[in-house]
Amino acid sequence: MFPAASLLTVLLLALSITGSPVEVRNSPVTLPIVGRLNFFNGNVSLLQHDKARLAAFRDSSTRGRTIGTPVTNSDIALGYIAAVGVGSPPTTYNLVVDTGSSNTWVGANAKYVATKTSVSTHQPVEVDYGSGFFSGMTYTSIMRTEYIDTVTLGSGLTITKQSIGVASTSSGFTGVDGILGLGPVNLTESSLTNLPTTTIRLQGTIPQHVISVFFEPSSSQAETKGELTFGGTDATKYTGDIAYTPITTSGFASSYWGINESITYGSTTILSSTTGIVDTGTTFLLIATDALAKYQSATGATLDEKVTGLLTVSSAKYSALKNLDFHIGNEIYSLTPNAQIWPRSLNSYIGGSNSIIYLVVSDIGTYSGHGLFDFINGYAFLQRFYSVYDTANSRVGFAKTSFTDATTN
Repeated sequence: MFPAASLLTVLLLALSITGSPVEVRNSPVTLPIVGRLNFFNGNVSLLQHDKARLAAFRDSSTRGRTIGTPVTNSDIALGYIAAVGVGSPPTTYNLVVDTGSSNTWVGANAKYVATKTSVSTHQPVEVDYGSGFFSGMTYTSIMRTEYIDTVTLGSGLTITKQSIGVASTSSGFTGVDGILGLGPVNLTESSLTNLPTTTIRLQGTIPQHVISVFFEPSSSQAETKGELTFGGTDATKYTGDIAYTPITTSGFASSYWGINESITYGSTTILSSTTGIVDTGTTFLLIATDALAKYQSATGATLDEKVTGLLTVSSAKYSALKNLDFHIGNEIYSLTPNAQIWPRSLNSYIGGSNSIIYLVVSDIGTYSGHGLFDFINGYAFLQRFYSVYDTANSRVGFAKTSFTDATTN
């Protein structure tokens, strides 16, 4: 058996090598993604989703292994969805884009369709996400729940012999078909495998071995636009230069897209330089308990304990908010006052009041230096900055976009 391989690893390999089944591209390939707020069961508890995701991270650490968790709670709440083809001819599945996991799987709603390229590995696969799960474990020799198959991403980018999990049961994925896992390879869970790559002859390269992500902020229940770029970056989606910071080598964060950063509010340091992760599957900005206490004190916010669990500020205090600055590498990435609040037009969808201003900074649940991570830069951060995940150079990059200073919230 060969070591487990994430879609990101296989994708980057296929982008840089060629054989007859793989089309090599000398320019980046883009895949549109759409932001979606789902309300299948009424109001959405986004913070509850984030807490369940974090609990799964903690659980995986105590079991001595990493485990990716997707953008889900009891039915997906807020996520970006990519249309991905599997098989030949391909069946299209709507998959949640997740940089915090590496398992790619289908079958939650639209069932897996085996084609001429589908090869069973005769292996079971099961992943518990804390806020949802999928399982392909069976006890018969007929039903196989992991396959090697062809995956089509974007226009003309086809990856052969990719390991795909196929769900026979799942929970928490209403409205989507599975997960497109773009995390580092060591997040691949269960027995997902990939066929040996030595049969493909090394012939060429692409500009960069990276995947880039662009999010447009959500300010209504309508779908919003985003983009994945494979093999490079899309200069039309960001402004200025992309600045990179190395993947941290410290602690549990080193298994993810983990970085070092410090955070200041105005001139006040609320979190000294420490490790955390960048994660498309987390909705809010989660920071250490002591850092949140400093932030709450500095902003004059109060906690809505009964309904949303989020910090709130009055209109007067909102008008007095200062920038929240993230010091990453040699750069400072500022969240303006508007970027620190939940879109007011969506208050009712989280069970909140239309007259209240909710903040998107919340408690990670442990004090700095005492948890798995001291921060998670989730969607609330990533919707304001272009992000680049560079596997070849073990680094993450950020750049401003036209939405960095937007006042859409």
